[in-house]
Amino acid sequence: MLETLKKILGSEQQRKLKFYEKRVQRVNALEPEMERLTDDELRAKTLEWKEELGSERRFQRTLDEIMEEAFAVVREASKRVLGKRHYDVQLLGGFVLTEGNIAEMATGEGKTLVASLPSYVKALEGKGVHVITVNEYLARRDYEEIGKIHEFLGLTVGLNVPLTDTAEKKIAYAADITYGLGNEFGFDYLRDNLVSDLSQKVQPPYHFAIIDEVDSVLIDESKTPLIIAGKTTVSAQLHHVCAMLARRFEKDVHFTFDVMTKSTALTDEGITEVEKAFGVDNLYDLEHQTLYHYTIQALRARVMFKKDVDYIVREDEILLVDMFTGRIMQGRTLSDGLHQAIEAKENVTVTEENKTTASITVQNYYRMYPMLSGMTGTAKTEEKEFRDLYGMDVIQIPSNRQRQRIDEKGLIFLTRENKYTAMLKEVKKRHKTGQPVLIGTTSILQSEDVASYLDKERLPYQLLNAKSVEQEVALIANAGQRSQITIATNMAGRGTDIILGEGVPELGGLFVLGTERHESRRIDNQLKGRSGRQGDPGESTFFVSVEDDMITRYAFEELEKMRSSFTMNVDGLILDKDIHSFVDRVQRIAEGSNFGVREYTLKLDDVINDQRTIIYQLRDRWLDSEDLLSDLMPMADDHFKHLIDEHCPEDLLPEEWPLKDLVYEVNQAIAGVTFDPDLDDVEDRNDLLNSIRDVTSEYKEKLEPYLAHQQLADAMKRACLSAVDHHYIRHLEQMTRLKEGIGMRRYQQEDPMRLYQNDGFELFSMMYRNIERDVSRQLALVARKLFAVDEEQLEHVEIVQGK
Repeated sequence: MLETLKKILGSEQQRKLKFYEKRVQRVNALEPEMERLTDDELRAKTLEWKEELGSERRFQRTLDEIMEEAFAVVREASKRVLGKRHYDVQLLGGFVLTEGNIAEMATGEGKTLVASLPSYVKALEGKGVHVITVNEYLARRDYEEIGKIHEFLGLTVGLNVPLTDTAEKKIAYAADITYGLGNEFGFDYLRDNLVSDLSQKVQPPYHFAIIDEVDSVLIDESKTPLIIAGKTTVSAQLHHVCAMLARRFEKDVHFTFDVMTKSTALTDEGITEVEKAFGVDNLYDLEHQTLYHYTIQALRARVMFKKDVDYIVREDEILLVDMFTGRIMQGRTLSDGLHQAIEAKENVTVTEENKTTASITVQNYYRMYPMLSGMTGTAKTEEKEFRDLYGMDVIQIPSNRQRQRIDEKGLIFLTRENKYTAMLKEVKKRHKTGQPVLIGTTSILQSEDVASYLDKERLPYQLLNAKSVEQEVALIANAGQRSQITIATNMAGRGTDIILGEGVPELGGLFVLGTERHESRRIDNQLKGRSGRQGDPGESTFFVSVEDDMITRYAFEELEKMRSSFTMNVDGLILDKDIHSFVDRVQRIAEGSNFGVREYTLKLDDVINDQRTIIYQLRDRWLDSEDLLSDLMPMADDHFKHLIDEHCPEDLLPEEWPLKDLVYEVNQAIAGVTFDPDLDDVEDRNDLLNSIRDVTSEYKEKLEPYLAHQQLADAMKRACLSAVDHHYIRHLEQMTRLKEGIGMRRYQQEDPMRLYQNDGFELFSMMYRNIERDVSRQLALVARKLFAVDEEQLEHVEIVQGK
């Protein structure tokens, strides 16, 4: 069945490629015609097509009908502006992207130039195109280089990077094509939904996005949601005390740690130890919730986060490291007190804690685009995820020149020591001939371990990791030079081209040696792809050991059973034929586990996504409303209904209802009139509802003359937005706490996700009722002030938002 499916998918890919190849031939046929056009005539095509696509003429051409000619125009412009002519395979990639799919293209095939084609074509629709990259360097490079082609053709180009002010962002987003970082686009979306005035919004409606290194953005980064946080004070002393306590804990005595899922929990003995340390009777009492939270974060900081793997310490600061690229994640901190727990662990200054004010997962952000496309050298292994989540197919584009790189099967050793000793021997041999070597590692710690082995033999090398990121471009540029040895974390695998020095092709090209399998085949393939660009010769191999983190994390028990039966040589090289299939299987298990984490994160966010949509639509409605007060009155009516439900439940007799409390609550939400029913005459809920309707009708009549009062409308808009933001932030905090405890819910013999959905809905309903209450009270507060003055004095009334 699986093989049949592969054949069907493979034949479908071939069918698409043949269709695109015919289109490429038609683009090529147009080249002589384009070469005869003057610059002005070439530029005039843009205006002609924009007008045609924007008109409503009956016989106008579609975007698809002008696409081949548009590609020919971009190719000609590129030749004139950059001196670069698109290869046929780059045109193929352009067609794939324009249809909203992923073009898988080998390293060195010029993906940046490919993006110039679909970005131009889709920009002709006048709805904006976002070209998204993984870092600021690449965003600026593409904006400055490829942007020249588009500007030559009469399009406007913008750049969206961090620390850009609102006015500049508006200009960038108003451009036909906007280059920028993926996260920055996502943060702009969140910031736009925190503004207090429509003029502060920067983003237009979404239309089309091209994502460079699409697997990095949509797969690798998708486990971490985008979060905008406000600062809140923390107890630095409590963090330090909990860090000291966590250091004393023993694994399997005071806490458990699941290596595979990277989760930790206190044992009964650990709980007793905490209770003794702080002199409390029951750690799980509601009053000790904060203490429990600080303790569990201290434990997580100790066992789940490793220095020089997950973070580095620099100048009294904790800087997080991206596990997929090895780069420092500038400006990123862990939320919910975990970052502060790591700071206490490392004895650096404890900073203010981040409190989430807005968040969204990477998946849910990009699914808001009507059409997405992407480019990468490695996407086929995750094709199902791309298709299921984003509706994108992965089309493998042939290389412009046949690949010459030789990918060796690799060697597997018993111990890390055996592996590094063999690595050193291999590097010495290659270095002696002058062949450049790139040694790939999975963490800063491992890169420094490798460096220490080379130091023993006094081999010269360049070390590229998050601690030396400032020299990244220069180090990578030199990695293909004769006799060069470069040690690099995964940052060497993204957005970088290694060009071979003189005489290096004759030596076999760049030799890539991976020292550990990554938890994704894609990352391994990216490392291999550093060698053999554009038909260059090259070699790649991996030296791994069964002591490597991936294997001990995902197959520890199976490994222990196999260990005694291994056949090895004197160097610790495992000779068993099935050892390679074992490592491959472990890698697939790791990929499955990481997919599970992404899927779980998305399911959790899907619950909040519906809630977020309601809140953001409510904010937008209020921001854009010209008759806000009319929009608020139904919320007041709903508030009164909820008050009846709360104070007069049907399972209690009328004489048991707390009617005095009800009267007080109603009077808090009206002005100019008083709700004062004869409580002795109340027989049922309808009596109360009718009484409330009578008094609220009178209240609305008194308020009617003031509805057009701009000062009242402005004050209410500020008050309403403040109420929504206040309650939504608190709600996000409650949902985080709910998420923390979701793992324990499976012991109730119920689906924890369903319980999370149900409890989340209850919390959201409660939050929305609180918004209705605050908005109703705020309106009454402002109305009381207005009713207290003469009409002539209205313009001089100072309306201050109530608390």
